[in-house]
Amino acid sequence: MQKLSISKWIKFIIALITYILTVIWIGNLWLLLGIIVIIDLYITKFVPWGFWKKTKDGSKPKKWVEWLDALIFALVAVYIINLFLFQNYKIPTSSLEKSLLVGDHLFVSKVSYGPRMPFTPLSFPLLQNTVPITNTKSYIEWPKWKYKRLKGFRNVKNNDIVVFNFPAGDTVPVKYVNPDYYNISRQIGEMNAKRDINILKGTDSLSQYEINQRLINSGKQTIILNREVYGEVIYRPVDRRDNYVKRAIAIAGDTLQIIHNQVYIDGIKAKNPKNLQHLYQIVTDGTTFNKKFLDKLDVSNEDSEMKGTGPYYILPLTKDRAEKLKSYPFIKSITIIDDTYNEGYNNLVWPYSKDYLWTRDNFGPLWIPKKDVTIKLNLKNIVLYDRIITAYEGNKLNVKNGKIYINGKVADSYTFKMNYYFMMGDNRHKSADSRYWGFVPEDHIVGEPLLVWLSLNKDKSLFNGKIRWNRFFKWVAGKGSMD
Repeated sequence: MQKLSISKWIKFIIALITYILTVIWIGNLWLLLGIIVIIDLYITKFVPWGFWKKTKDGSKPKKWVEWLDALIFALVAVYIINLFLFQNYKIPTSSLEKSLLVGDHLFVSKVSYGPRMPFTPLSFPLLQNTVPITNTKSYIEWPKWKYKRLKGFRNVKNNDIVVFNFPAGDTVPVKYVNPDYYNISRQIGEMNAKRDINILKGTDSLSQYEINQRLINSGKQTIILNREVYGEVIYRPVDRRDNYVKRAIAIAGDTLQIIHNQVYIDGIKAKNPKNLQHLYQIVTDGTTFNKKFLDKLDVSNEDSEMKGTGPYYILPLTKDRAEKLKSYPFIKSITIIDDTYNEGYNNLVWPYSKDYLWTRDNFGPLWIPKKDVTIKLNLKNIVLYDRIITAYEGNKLNVKNGKIYINGKVADSYTFKMNYYFMMGDNRHKSADSRYWGFVPEDHIVGEPLLVWLSLNKDKSLFNGKIRWNRFFKWVAGKGSMD
């Protein structure tokens, strides 16, 4: 030990302090046993940790050994960075257009809200679900760890842009992932019910929850019997569900309502994102919109639509773009779409109940569940909280003879174990969000996007604007995107 240089002692002290602080952050004191390994690595050197790199004659290791050593170190480093600090994420859809664009590559901070300990700790770095070529799982389902989040800088706040695991993505038919399993099961069940009246026979006295369960069960059976169409139905742990990015419009304890496309929180009109978009119905005097004109309006190929054979368009536009378009002489009318209740259409809007006549543009009021708060349950509001009680908080729920049973006991109330959030996209009519599948539990929160480090326009060629240079290192965190 006396032969150790000052630089090696300094490295040892830095490594020791870093490790101790990390153990305190994680909160598992058993990990302090790892100090023995650090002492041996830097000081005592009793264990020959690099034995596999040594040669019999003491010569330099072969190249492939050096490459393997570097690869293992890189994979471990990437795993730790992705787990505790940062993760790369690519925007796949236009749900946050124009705040975030399709093709934006983001640095997502895990430390903003505190990194989660992995639910499935044994996994291959950099892979979400499957290993390429072999098409096998990239993770081992055992052991499974319970939800634990380390201390972060802050909690999720209203209007934060958040990356999270898709809650309804816990069960997936591998060949048919959109819409989610429960939605597609219910829709198939509705089609089955039109062909077989026995499916909904005797449901006049049942609650909407019980009716929905019958439809979902019928749809599930169809999916299982048609495996060649839908594929195998698999379950995914929380951290293996698809990553989504939306804006946290409402947080735990808020009461949300949408009235004619305007969001209200606790009865107060919410601030709108600067680049908020809605669909507009546009009628021209016969003038047609070509690709160049749509580019001028900043409408992506994915977002452009044309209805009918005449000059009738439906386009997503910001308020400023809509006002500008209105000033053109060939525009006869331009009207924002504002869906009111329609029984057929409403079947696509959560909670899929005739007791809640909501649409994507006129929704709520809806209270967002908060940890340790107790609410009264009844046959009407059970459709709002059934997935929380069962899928997210691990209870058994049944409704029988007009009574609600939780874990086999009659229940008229429920106390929430976690905080929940209501997520929406800024491209309001082109976003599959909480209006279609409900709440996001706190254990599904991944992190906060900090900045765009690369942005590629999939509608453009390499030499014609594919690289969006003006978006490089664009800061997206916080409320800078709000009016």
